[in-house]
Amino acid sequence: MDTTVADTLIGALIDGRYRVRARVARGGMATVYTAMDERLERTVALKIIHPAQAKEPKFLERFTDEAKVIARLTHPNVVAVYDQGTHEGLPYLVLEYVRGRTLREFLADKRRLQPADALAIMEQMLAAIAAAHRAGLVHRDVKPENVLVAEAPNHSLLDSVVKVADFGLARAVEEASTEAPSSGGQLLATVAYVAPELVTNGHADPRADVYSAGVVLFEMLTGRVPYEAERPVEVAWQHVDRDVPPPSRFVPGLPPVLDDLVIRATRRDPGARPTDAGAMLAEVQDARDDLGTVTEPVRFRPEAAPTVAVPRYDAHQDVDATAHMHRAEMPPLTEILPRHVDPTLAQNRPQWARLPEPRTQPRSEPPTRRPRIDDDEPAGGGLKHLKEQVLGNPRGRLTVAAVLAVLGLVVAVGGWWFGVGRFTTAPSLVDVQKSQAVTLARQNGFTVRFDAGRFDEKVPRDTVVAQNPEAGRRVVGGSTITLSLSLGPERYAVPDEAGKDAALAQNELTQLKLAVQVTQVYDDVVPAGMVVGTDPAAQTSVKPNTKILLKVSRGRAPVTVPSVIGQPLDQAQGTLTGQGLKVAVQQQDSTKPANTVLAQDPVDGTGVEPGATITLTVSKGPAAVAVPDVNGRDVEEARQMLAQVGLQAQVIGGGKVRIQNPAAGQQVPPGTSVVLWCF
Repeated sequence: MDTTVADTLIGALIDGRYRVRARVARGGMATVYTAMDERLERTVALKIIHPAQAKEPKFLERFTDEAKVIARLTHPNVVAVYDQGTHEGLPYLVLEYVRGRTLREFLADKRRLQPADALAIMEQMLAAIAAAHRAGLVHRDVKPENVLVAEAPNHSLLDSVVKVADFGLARAVEEASTEAPSSGGQLLATVAYVAPELVTNGHADPRADVYSAGVVLFEMLTGRVPYEAERPVEVAWQHVDRDVPPPSRFVPGLPPVLDDLVIRATRRDPGARPTDAGAMLAEVQDARDDLGTVTEPVRFRPEAAPTVAVPRYDAHQDVDATAHMHRAEMPPLTEILPRHVDPTLAQNRPQWARLPEPRTQPRSEPPTRRPRIDDDEPAGGGLKHLKEQVLGNPRGRLTVAAVLAVLGLVVAVGGWWFGVGRFTTAPSLVDVQKSQAVTLARQNGFTVRFDAGRFDEKVPRDTVVAQNPEAGRRVVGGSTITLSLSLGPERYAVPDEAGKDAALAQNELTQLKLAVQVTQVYDDVVPAGMVVGTDPAAQTSVKPNTKILLKVSRGRAPVTVPSVIGQPLDQAQGTLTGQGLKVAVQQQDSTKPANTVLAQDPVDGTGVEPGATITLTVSKGPAAVAVPDVNGRDVEEARQMLAQVGLQAQVIGGGKVRIQNPAAGQQVPPGTSVVLWCF
């Protein structure tokens, strides 16, 4: 029988309003549940602080003050706070329920993000933190676990909605701990993202959040945090003693603008960082512009200036006429505007948006074209005359031959280039490690891009499993080869479904490509319809389509086991069989009388099905002892030897022992009398 103990809050009604449905996550400071607000009929997130955090006398006051500040923080990228209170002495917050995943889960799934996706998430994160900074609030615990991502229907992170949670919670815990006389103060932070000044003196201002956001950006770009060590305190002090390295050290090819952004945000000196999240947000937006991730509106540029004819100086022509060089005529402003638009509306534009004013002075008349001598000659006659002039001159014929030769050479070289010369063969990169494949491709003049990759049971992770175009195909030199990397064996960790609604748990397991088989079990704690546990257990790594046995509670079993401890065996058997239960007996040595029930399994009060077996542990009575040999001993010495093993002496006569009964070595129960004949 499965006796897994579920969360006792599942199904509870908090403050007469919030019905707890399922546990979502458990962190260092609080546990998060989904709940139904029965008053407004909406799903909310319920965050209840752990008892260890709430034991300080000043904590509740600090927590209430911080909750009021957070509730006034309204921003589309901030998880809204709806309500707060206490349940059984533990403070709780009622928050907006965001249907999505944490940034930590995205990183666990994708390992690292593309620069465009990372900057898109960072923009919304910083927008939320900037709103808090403007309100005088410092987050103090910026990390992927506190960033929620509601993925867009097209699964593009560029279109996803990002929300930041847990504003001020770390401050409430930390300040309450500092004021407690017995605590001596504590630093509440995640060491992988903590700012150096928080480690050295505990001081936090908006620049500490900027540092943590820079580390989060580093992790999104590289798939790892800057520092790792065996102990958390060692990681924390590395932030004090070292500079965060540029992301391109771990992911070659990242644009320098991303290195500059991370390095500037993670300066050890707070004064060298952006002043707050708003300042860093501006730098992130500039970086997105530099990378071309922001679509710019189409700008109309002026057309190239046309080629114009310059009148040759003519002494017989009027001097003023030869001084003017005319460009292509352009219609006045009134002709450029649509006919149904009043041209005077252009004067109402703001100064920066006005069109150029039309010329007010009259245009100069173009110079009069001089008549050609052969204007009256037909067009065909002019071409014939030109042909005769060119071919009738030896230099002209040589020029024509040279031009034709050059044109023929250009055509031949161009035909060779477009037909053969620009092509080469794609190199073979399959079964090659990622870094080596990039090097080989670049040595052959190709650029490389990677697709999403695919799982493979045999090929190691980060090894090329496919390429496009395939090896040996004729391709244009310098083109791009798309590589597909192995993601290693496809494995999924069985999620912890205990305490969740059965339908919700079944849906989550199905989405992980797992086959679900539901079985109904009785459970004394978990309400009917809720999950008791899974087989394999939670966090077990399994292959796709692995069968997961989902154990769903049927509620308490119909038969309650009575207590039979201390009863004689025959009486206990009669009591249990009368309840429709079976009995199994196992014996053990005991000082209790023989056949007395010492223990039972399951214990009394447990719910079981009819026909279940109850195992009884029954006493075999006191263990027998061996009679010592006291023949030839004085009476007093014989008494002591018998007493040491728990036996009594019955003496007949006096002097030395000559005969004893029971004889030496015989097994007898403790307390047995040994008759001694002495003379």
